[in-house]
Amino acid sequence: MTNNESSLNLSSSVDLNEAVAKVCRQAKQAAAIMAVASTMVKNEILRELSRLIANHREAILEANNLDVTEAEKNGLSRSMLARLTLTRTIIDEMLEGLEEVAELPDPVGVLEEKTTRPNGLEVARMRVPLGVIGFIYESRPNVTVDAAALCLKSGNAVVLKGGKEAIHSNQYLAKLIAQALHSQNLPPAAVSLLPFTERRATQFLLRQDKYLDVIIPRGGESLIRFTAENATVPVLKHYKGVCHIYIDKGADLNMAASICRNAKTQKPSACNALETILIHRDEAAAALALLNTSLDDVEIRGCELTRLHIPRAVPAREEDYAAEFLDMIVAVKIVKDMEEALQHIAAYSSNHTESIITRDQERAERFLAAADSSVVLVNASTRFNDGWQLGLGSEIGISTSKLHAFGPMGLKELTARKFVVHGEGQVRL
Repeated sequence: MTNNESSLNLSSSVDLNEAVAKVCRQAKQAAAIMAVASTMVKNEILRELSRLIANHREAILEANNLDVTEAEKNGLSRSMLARLTLTRTIIDEMLEGLEEVAELPDPVGVLEEKTTRPNGLEVARMRVPLGVIGFIYESRPNVTVDAAALCLKSGNAVVLKGGKEAIHSNQYLAKLIAQALHSQNLPPAAVSLLPFTERRATQFLLRQDKYLDVIIPRGGESLIRFTAENATVPVLKHYKGVCHIYIDKGADLNMAASICRNAKTQKPSACNALETILIHRDEAAAALALLNTSLDDVEIRGCELTRLHIPRAVPAREEDYAAEFLDMIVAVKIVKDMEEALQHIAAYSSNHTESIITRDQERAERFLAAADSSVVLVNASTRFNDGWQLGLGSEIGISTSKLHAFGPMGLKELTARKFVVHGEGQVRL
């Protein structure tokens, strides 16, 4: 099968819609079984999947190489190729992620906020799975395993719709996930990979409100907008990452240069990579001298003041300050104070990640309160906005909207809460 063909021979849109609906219907049936699966069984599935991936490491890399080779022929961008490519290190991280999720507490069935009403009713809120999650994502095949692990441990079923550029990798990993489920006599439909590469398949998935409880898109801006505009299912947005670092007056500039280096270059294709640096004007000369050296392999797009201190910088355009470059490019702007920095962030941020480098505790607290993003940091790299780094195990995405989660989404964020009430014959008067 090529990236331009479906694995099924479907003659019409009606056939494709029915095929997508069938996958979703089977996932709905599987979700009812997963919702009551024991923690022990769910953990064994994850550990079996870890064993299978370890034993099939070379085959996974071969399947991924098919995707990468074809993507290169098709002119996929450098940042997308970076996301698409699996390495032995990434597979090791997948295995670590599976083990970490298995070790995390199971949120399903946990009772919270227990109270006793004056009439004797005992009221609590119980964590329950969301149900069936439609997960749409681009490139990164390792996300297939992350999403499956989190959805299974939280008692959900998931319908995966990966990008056509990763079809071989995703299909191989989905086969291993099905084997792990089968090992515990649980339905393979609990993790379903749509085998269709047509854009129409995504459109049909977005309208399966009879079977899906939520859609989580993870990818570029165009994917998020397409999902929000076409879905009849509630959407949890994982929007683009226009991430900022503000270097405050009196900041440790060596620390700032080191943090900016890490945030921009450690993995520039990541959504939590640094895209814009804001610098207090009193620190401009010294900070820019250090940044010019620490970011010597990065293209700098700067304001007029930036270019006075860094002649190699190119003029920043208005759109550069709203850009998710996902590349070795950074925008820089000098601001008069922290309040101007916060105003800039409010105007251009995607509510993803912001960081302040400062020695002033009062300004740090002000920044934490005022920056309206899913993760806000003090004296640390934006690259820490990550479920694994923040103790959630893997993540299914970073929600940049506030209903019902904000920030990295781990196990707890893949559950809802229902009221459970115990009585002894009470009736309402």
